Amino acid sequence: MVERINPGEFDLKEKVIHINRVAKVLKGGRRFSFNAIVVVGDGNGVVGLGLGKANEVINAIAKGTEQAKKNLTKVSILNGTIPYPVKSKYGAGYVIMQPASPGTGVIAGGPIRAVCEAAGITDILTKSNGSSNPHNVSKATFNALKNLVSAESAAKKRGISLSKLFHG
Repeated sequence: MVERINPGEFDLKEKVIHINRVAKVLKGGRRFSFNAIVVVGDGNGVVGLGLGKANEVINAIAKGTEQAKKNLTKVSILNGTIPYPVKSKYGAGYVIMQPASPGTGVIAGGPIRAVCEAAGITDILTKSNGSSNPHNVSKATFNALKNLVSAESAAKKRGISLSKLFHG
C-alpha cells in the first residue's frame, strides 16, 4: 500500500522536532554527538519523517532531512482533518487522533503538532499517552497517518462503488 513518492515533485518544508546531544566519555574528555528528528511535508497531504545522527548539529539536521525525504508518504486528508479516529503505538509512545470540525485547529503538542502541520492537517484532536519520548511519539504519529485509508481506495480495494461502501 505504501508507494514511493519522488521528493522533487513537491515544495517540501522541513521542521526540526527534537535535537538530542549524546556524550561519550573518552580518555581526553567528553565527545559530543547529536541526533535530530526532522519532519518534511508540503502541507497538502505529503509527509516524511527522518532521524539524522552526526558530530555537528547542522549535519545531523541535514541527514535527518535527507532521511525524511526518502520516507515520504501520502496522507488521506478529508476537509482539513483525518477521515476517521485512529490509534497508534510505537515503542512506549501511544497516540490517539480524532477528526475535528472545521475551525477547531490542531489540538496537539510537540511532535504530534509538527507532523500534523507538515502533513497539512488543519483540524484535529489528539492525545499522547505513555512515553513522551519525541522519537516514539513522532514515529507513532507518522505510522497512524501513514495507515489511514481514504474511502476511494477502500472501495477500489474491495471492488465496489463508493455509494455501496457507505450504504451497504
